[in-house]
Amino acid sequence: MSMRKIVATVSLVAGALFTAQGAVAGDKIRIATEGAYAPFNTVDASGQLAGFDVDIAKALCAEMKADCEIVAQEWTGMIPALKQRKFDAIIASMSITEERLRAVDFTNPYYSNVLAFLAAKGTDLDTSKEGLDGLVIGAQKATIAGQYLEDNYGDIATVKLYDTQDKAYLDLAAGRLDAMLSDKFPAYDWMSAQEAGKGFEFKGQDIDIDDKIGIAIRKGDKLKEKFNTALKAIVDNGTYQKINAQYFPFSIL
Repeated sequence: MSMRKIVATVSLVAGALFTAQGAVAGDKIRIATEGAYAPFNTVDASGQLAGFDVDIAKALCAEMKADCEIVAQEWTGMIPALKQRKFDAIIASMSITEERLRAVDFTNPYYSNVLAFLAAKGTDLDTSKEGLDGLVIGAQKATIAGQYLEDNYGDIATVKLYDTQDKAYLDLAAGRLDAMLSDKFPAYDWMSAQEAGKGFEFKGQDIDIDDKIGIAIRKGDKLKEKFNTALKAIVDNGTYQKINAQYFPFSIL
């Protein structure tokens, strides 16, 4: 999708010098997000990166009095690009997993996630393993949802994985999928805010896999502590809650 190729940047200047808890004066923090995962990160009508992740990044940079730049990066290349120092942090709704922790460090979580099945309204979808036998189910590749589908349903259902969440939505809306497994919050946004999503609903129970979302940084980078300090501050001063309320009528922390 062309959205992945957009090299959109947002310059955030929150002060010429960093505080003692920030980086060395004159340094710049480059933060990557995807730009294809509404409402957490997307590209708006003016071509600028926007969404919950972007607003959280801005708030953290303001708290640190840091000079930050936010850039778009393809999802599957996120961690390799971080390790290659193309940017310094990933704020892109990335789940903290044991596999990823072998490659990068993560901050404390800045929100929690559950998985949910969605399908057309009026369909009697049984989300048990027996009920999904023989169906075609989609998810975004290289995600917790995609891995969960392959691990738990790959032997009985046809699992289709997509480069972006948007491509999975398109196939679901077109009837090429019987159901989709997704992080619940972006699916909630699609079903409530997008015309194509209004004919769909959640099916079955949420799948709570203790999924915590954090900021990825390079191994050993002191930015971890700086982001953690700033994250606690924006929660304590109410900034986080104000951002949360712009996107969801419930807390996702």
